Order: sequence, then structure tokens, then C-alpha cells
Amino acid sequence: MARCRGLFAISALSMPAMAHAAQLPAHFEKAFGELEAKLVKLVVSAPLLVLAILIVMCSLWLGGVVSRRMHVLERISRSNPYMDGLLRNVVKTVIVLLGVLVALNLLGATSLIGAVLGSAGVVGLVLGFAFKDIAENYVAGILLSLRKPFSPGDSVRIDAHEGKVVALTSRATILMTADGNHLQLPNALVFKSVLLNYSRNPKRRFDFDTTVDARSSWHSAMDIGTASIAAIDGVLAEPPPSALIRSLSNDGATLQFTGWIDQTRNDLGKTRSEAMRHVRKTLAQAGIVAPESVSKVVLVRTEVDAGHAHEPETARDTSVDRTLDAQVGDARHREDAGNGDLLNHAQAQRPDARRQTQSP
Repeated sequence: MARCRGLFAISALSMPAMAHAAQLPAHFEKAFGELEAKLVKLVVSAPLLVLAILIVMCSLWLGGVVSRRMHVLERISRSNPYMDGLLRNVVKTVIVLLGVLVALNLLGATSLIGAVLGSAGVVGLVLGFAFKDIAENYVAGILLSLRKPFSPGDSVRIDAHEGKVVALTSRATILMTADGNHLQLPNALVFKSVLLNYSRNPKRRFDFDTTVDARSSWHSAMDIGTASIAAIDGVLAEPPPSALIRSLSNDGATLQFTGWIDQTRNDLGKTRSEAMRHVRKTLAQAGIVAPESVSKVVLVRTEVDAGHAHEPETARDTSVDRTLDAQVGDARHREDAGNGDLLNHAQAQRPDARRQTQSP
């Protein structure tokens, strides 16, 4: 009896398996049918798929040809190779993207186009926040290459850093310091900082101070010093060297001498050093020496010594220094010819010109 019940249980368990096994042919037939339908659809759409691939390949070829043969960019290529490469890559990328969009539209994947564009926007937003500094330096590099505040080899001062410009890359501006070290400044810092270009104007002024004893003629010392500076090789005759009294003390006066050089032909430091040597030598030959650095205490009252050098009564020139006016005018003319000046030209007149305009 128990044996019969066991056989009945086994038969009851095997019935669903037998039913499932009986349905296997139907499942296989359905799967093969779906596969066959997809293969047929693929074969039918094969010409469109091949055409879409050809469109993408043609867009790649066309993008390369157009980017290489754009005659409009030849002038940019000569003046700004950095922007030339960037614009050519942008043109090629746009043509390739247009080819991909046409191919997807040909295959009926318009919904995929929207999804791809939406995903690209989200990815671009995320990458923009993640690589904010990199993007900022890249954009600043593009703007600097367009504006060109300096050229290779220019001596500049940027945010308390001085050196000669080596190169401008997509990320940083490379300077070489006076010690021969390479200094990389982020383009964003260069773009936002105060930039002093020493080489943009070939003329550059040097100055130095020297002290003269109170018993010497300061008027003669200034004349002798300026004549000595003018005789140095490399010092320009126009603007001429000049001198002025910078400060006074009980022992004498501090005189400041200035001169101008052409940076393309002479070195500023060397010329300044030679000028200091010449001035000291010529002043010593004329008997004009520096004040003594020894303090002398007089305990006996005496009459005031009147044996000081005679100072001429002729007053020295105190008119407005117009040395830089011509150079500033030339620089403004170049700025106007290149990019335009945002300053009001009527307000940019010289003070004497405004006074003449206002006078009746």
C-alpha cells in the first residue's frame, strides 16, 4: 500500500516537468521565429546601415579636408598658431557631428539623438564643475592669445613675478626668470593680474641716486652728471638725461639722475651700472664728493663758515615733463588701429590742449 502511494507521488511530481518538456518545442520555435524576424529586418535595413556608415566616414574625410584647406584661417595661422589649431579642430568636429546626426536620422534613431544630446548636456555640466580650473585656464589662454598682451621674449612682470616670456600654452604662461628657472603661471592668474610689459616700448628709462656734500655746488653736480651720462654709449640723446634734487639732509643732498636707452640694442642693468661709474668718476674729478659719514661735535662757538660754494641764481627748468607724451601718443595710435580705444578721445587730450580749448 505504501509502495503504491510512493509511486503516485512520483508520478504527481513528474507531471509538471513533462508538461514543461512538452512546451519546449513551442518555446524554441518562438525564439527562432523572433531571431529570424530580426535577421530579416537586419538584412532589409543593411543598405541603410551601410549608407549610414558611409555617411559617417565621408563626414570624417570631409572634416579633415575642410579644416586643412580653410583659406580664411591662413592669416590667423601666421599670426596665432594656437587659435588656428583650435578653430580647425572645431570645424572638423562640427562636420563629423553633423554626419553622425544624419546617419542616426537615416536609421530612424531620432529618439536616440535626443537622448544623446541630453546626456551630453548633463555630462558637460558635470565635467564643467569637476574641471572648473582647467576650463578657466583654457578659456583664459584663448583670450590671451587673441589679445596678445605680450610676445615671446618680452620682459614682463605678472603678479610680482618677473621674467621673459617663453611660451603660452593652453594651461599656463611660461616665464624664464633672471636665474634661468622656468616659471609656469596659470593663464587665469595671468588674465586677472596686473601685467607690466617692459619690452612693448623699446625705450626705457633708468635712474639712480647719489649724494653730494653740502659744501659742493649742487647745480654744477647736476650739469656734470647729466653730461657724463649723455657721453655713455647706448644712452639716447632724445629724451635727454636729466637730474633733480631728490632729498636734503644736514650733510648735503641726494641727487637723482635719469637716462633713456633702446632696449633692443642695450641692456638696462649694464647701462645703468656704467652710468653710475661715469657720474661718480666725473664728480670726483670736479672735486664734488659725497658727504662725510663722520659726525663732528663742536664744543666752541665760532662764527658761521661762509666759505661755501657759490650757487648760481639761474633757476632750473620746472616745466611739465613731456618726455612720455609722444611715446604714449604712439602707443594709443597703435591701440586704436588694432582693437579700438574705449576711452573718450575728447577727455584724453593733454592738459595744455584742454586749457587752450577752454580759454576764450
